[in-house]
Amino acid sequence: MKVSLHPNFQDLPEAKEAEAILRSCVHCGLCTATCPTYREVGDERDGPRGRIYLIKQLLEQGQATDKTSVHLDRCLTCLSCETACPSLVQYGRLVDIGRGILEQRVKRSLPDRLIRWGLRRVLPYERRFTPLLRLGQMLRPVLPKALKAKVPARQSFGLLPEKQHERHMLIAVACAQ
Repeated sequence: MKVSLHPNFQDLPEAKEAEAILRSCVHCGLCTATCPTYREVGDERDGPRGRIYLIKQLLEQGQATDKTSVHLDRCLTCLSCETACPSLVQYGRLVDIGRGILEQRVKRSLPDRLIRWGLRRVLPYERRFTPLLRLGQMLRPVLPKALKAKVPARQSFGLLPEKQHERHMLIAVACAQ
């Protein structure tokens, strides 16, 4: 794919890296079948191929809209598209570059910035997240319907069975994904 970098990005090393990644994509569409976001939403811009075009447009025009950030934000970065790609496009790296450039170019709304701050500063930390979750569960009966649906009800698991042998379990702690 031919890419002509906007003059604002000519000297940016990430843009040159993104250009090389974009050139490797042949737009075969095999990646879209593996993308969970595309399968759920059904919008081409919410699939890897559509996001590749959005990043290409960003790098060529030097500007982006709120719509571009919406579609890039919807990517789960699961990278299942990379495993399906016959051209071995480094999609994850491309999206990281696109998101980084987008953060510098598009001003987000105050509620959006607060939500993103909370996701970065609270969700990955169990000691910060758990008390807020418990508070939300206590207030769940009086929460608005839209918020109530997002707060899970408190569950009790009952008594544990009697131990018959030593138990060992491996858990990935603090994984927000």
